[in-house]
Amino acid sequence: MNGDEQLLRGRVYGCDHDAPNPGPLPARTYAALVGGPLDGLLLDITGWTAEEVDGGVALATELSRWPGGRALYDPGADEPRTPGRGVACHFYYSGDTP
Repeated sequence: MNGDEQLLRGRVYGCDHDAPNPGPLPARTYAALVGGPLDGLLLDITGWTAEEVDGGVALATELSRWPGGRALYDPGADEPRTPGRGVACHFYYSGDTP
């Protein structure tokens, strides 16, 4: 694991690594990112509809194949979701886009 990957572990996407609390908050709902450049991060999906979750995400990152590009993540097919707070589902890496 390189330094950039180590920095991301246990952190919420979009929080600065040096923020006072870059980790998950108890009253929020998250998708765990699996694989790719953002592996190990949590994505805050609090308030997202089922359709929004089903659509997956394109997340900006300097760690993608194209610096300044986006890493694509999609929910697992037929994977159950846990309603409520904490990690509700997983989003799996499916590629990069400029």
